[in-house]
Amino acid sequence: MTDTTALEAAAFRRLLQHLNHDRPDVQNIDLMILAGFCRNCLADWYREAATEAGIAMDKEQARERVYGMPFATWKAQHQREATPEQLAAFKAAQERHG
Repeated sequence: MTDTTALEAAAFRRLLQHLNHDRPDVQNIDLMILAGFCRNCLADWYREAATEAGIAMDKEQARERVYGMPFATWKAQHQREATPEQLAAFKAAQERHG
């Protein structure tokens, strides 16, 4: 019998590796435009899952788990200001997808 939870956890770890180490150049706004979620969304989902499991976790703790470092550190190292084009594309994506 396959342990689905273990496979899902491995896939989640691989996603974090990809986003934070292999492709930190991909900005959260670009993820939001194309996929409708970003690293912060993953952190929110992680925190919600912790809460459902009875584990106290705040927003910063969840973000540190997802980013692999304090969010402020990741932001200073990797996040750029959104361009006018990105902001326009984000607005259009929000309008399309409600």
